[in-house]
Amino acid sequence: MSAAESVDAQSLGRVSLVSRYTVFALVAMAANLVAQKLSWWIYQDAYGVLLSVCVGTGVGLLVKYALDKAWIFRYEHRSVAHGIETFARYVAMGLATTAIFWATEFIAQALFHTEAARLSGGALGLAIGYFAKYQLDKRFVFA
Repeated sequence: MSAAESVDAQSLGRVSLVSRYTVFALVAMAANLVAQKLSWWIYQDAYGVLLSVCVGTGVGLLVKYALDKAWIFRYEHRSVAHGIETFARYVAMGLATTAIFWATEFIAQALFHTEAARLSGGALGLAIGYFAKYQLDKRFVFA
């Protein structure tokens, strides 16, 4: 394979990776936002928004972890303990990105006082957070 062919193959590999990551981020975002909506329908009392954001975050985290592990990083655990450790690192890397997501969502809620604004803010925060999360996961979780 020539150097030019190698660069083309790497570019195609990157495009495929970015495409998969984007689709999986969208799937996890949808799971997050649907879980928030369902949670909100069930409980709309004093802490309803906070509960819905927490439920959505948990659902999105589990969906994204499963997809990233299998299809982005093609990562295999050596044991159950190693799997738990890897998931714990994944969650830890997600703390900062979750802060971005939550801040964006709650700022949108505070500014516009509508569910549509809150969910739109959540979607924006998730998009920013997922970009940062990939970089962290590549270096510290699935390395």
